[in-house]
Amino acid sequence: MKSFASDNNSGAHPLIMEAMVAANEGHVKSYGEDEISIHTDEVLKKFFGSLARIHYVTTGTAANVLGIRAVTHTYNSVICAAQAHINNDECGAPEAFGGIKLVPIPSEDGKLTPGAIAPHLGHIGFVHASQPKVISITQPTELGTLYTLKEIEDIVDFAHDRDLLVHLDGARIANACAALDCSFFDMTTALGVDLVSFGGTKNGCLMGEAVVFLNPEIGEGFPYLRKQAMQLVSKMRFISAQLEAYLKDDLWLTNARHANAMAKRLADKAGAIDGVTIKGTVECNGIFAHIPPEATEILQNDYYFYVWDEHDHTVRWMTSWATTEDMVDEFVADIKKAVQAVS
Repeated sequence: MKSFASDNNSGAHPLIMEAMVAANEGHVKSYGEDEISIHTDEVLKKFFGSLARIHYVTTGTAANVLGIRAVTHTYNSVICAAQAHINNDECGAPEAFGGIKLVPIPSEDGKLTPGAIAPHLGHIGFVHASQPKVISITQPTELGTLYTLKEIEDIVDFAHDRDLLVHLDGARIANACAALDCSFFDMTTALGVDLVSFGGTKNGCLMGEAVVFLNPEIGEGFPYLRKQAMQLVSKMRFISAQLEAYLKDDLWLTNARHANAMAKRLADKAGAIDGVTIKGTVECNGIFAHIPPEATEILQNDYYFYVWDEHDHTVRWMTSWATTEDMVDEFVADIKKAVQAVS
């Protein structure tokens, strides 16, 4: 399969697979009490700060839903962008398993601002309305856009002034940090973000995700909540070993920088083709483009990618750590042929 549909379609990085094999040796304690998991906790604290509390799960959906569930009551609501992953791509899991009411806010670029959030806080203290508790931002957004560090800080200050928490959905946080040339700490802890869904799966892990509580006053009881939600993995070493290898020698950064660079290469070369329009600025590893629908049909005979908006014929192309220059160049050549064939 030739895929530009999602960074989920790539395999696991060889160094991470080697770490999995190495972790398979011998008998160790289960449920996260093994030496690998304990060591990985300390590694992650070096990236997020000594007060960070780390809990491993298997999927991004679990990280998002359980992280938010741990800091809300069923009468609370979570404010997010209308395009947010938790709103559109979790199959209702926040509502079904978390008892969480989402309040999606329309946004042209997938980002929230204090000004856009403010009108949705009018019912605080009104017993007939759900009570806002969390502002959830996705970095980068589902539209491939990035919050600047200042924009995140502004949302955090706005939230904390109103006794709200800020959750950062970081399924692609590595790509965001690579693009903004900053650390995980710079993007989260230093800005006052309260909790993070930390993702590794899209950037080279097999199934490496974690809920990271940065605010020491929240998340009490999460270990029990994780068990209730069937996310307490007995052989936890196979998740923590992935993240340990992922963070070692900045493999996360190497992978993310490469994925971002391949997206820029694809956008630059495809954008030079008559009949192809790259929409917006390519900030991470996602490209949104307009091509003739007939060309899309031709390309999808050999390539897997998503039609993002059928109304204006926008497609989404994603690159990953495993995307090569040759793959990009071959795809661009085939895009050109398909567009010329229908023009």
